[in-house]
Amino acid sequence: MSGSSTRPAEEEGNAPSPVRRMSLYPPPRSTRHTARRRKGWMVAAAVAGAAVVVAGGTAAALVLGSGAEQDPGPGTSVPDTFAGTWEGKMIQEDEAGEHVTDWDARVRLETGAERGSSEWFTLDCRGSLTLRERDGSRLVFDYVETYDSDDRCVDTSTLTLTEGGADDTLDARWEATSHDGTTMISTGTLS
Repeated sequence: MSGSSTRPAEEEGNAPSPVRRMSLYPPPRSTRHTARRRKGWMVAAAVAGAAVVVAGGTAAALVLGSGAEQDPGPGTSVPDTFAGTWEGKMIQEDEAGEHVTDWDARVRLETGAERGSSEWFTLDCRGSLTLRERDGSRLVFDYVETYDSDDRCVDTSTLTLTEGGADDTLDARWEATSHDGTTMISTGTLS
């Protein structure tokens, strides 16, 4: 026999180790109470969802409850006389009345709508129009730029349209503050 022993440690007089197969990974968690916990969360979520539906239904009933009796008012939509696609030349001046530039405009409005679109195609700018005020034969829109490839147009402005002196025309007045703070006014006739 050689000098190495192949006998277990017990036979050599050493005490046996109380740790026999030690794992480096934690034992699996018990799933005994998981179903109860999951059920509790589902009940809480269902109660919260029901509360939102009831609150939403109550709010909708308050808003819609007297629908036929409520008049949305004259300032909420575009009348027939302003509906259509309107085009024309705008003449732009600074606050001192000095000529700045001329540009071509196109405005699209639909009957009954609260919004429209505009295009200042000479300047390659486009924007959305939101009806802010309607007073007889005058509409006032808030303009918000949606496209400006060369950063030549202002981000926001006001466009006022009134029925023109000639048939099938609108007088347009566009007011804005330029990037450097100068008030700019453009006027023109759209047909």
